Amino acid sequence: MEATTVKFEDDFSLKIERAMKKHDYATKAEFIREALREKLVNLEKQEYMMHAFKLYGAGKKKHGHITDEDLHLAREKVAREIAEELGVKLN
Repeated sequence: MEATTVKFEDDFSLKIERAMKKHDYATKAEFIREALREKLVNLEKQEYMMHAFKLYGAGKKKHGHITDEDLHLAREKVAREIAEELGVKLN
């Protein structure tokens, strides 16, 4: 495991400590690791949403307008890609 040093302003550090106590975190490292994991998941979600928006835009250019069927197909495609990325099997 790689060690990384992070410095926080005093008031921010106090907020972290309060949140740790409120949510039963044993250490700051545990709290920070979980926060970073959540951030990475959120960044991945943003990437998938951007991909979905690109599909939406591609459909608009291709057909001149977006139909409900176009949106349905785009959502299915993005869902399959997300599931594959996460190792989840869809029926």
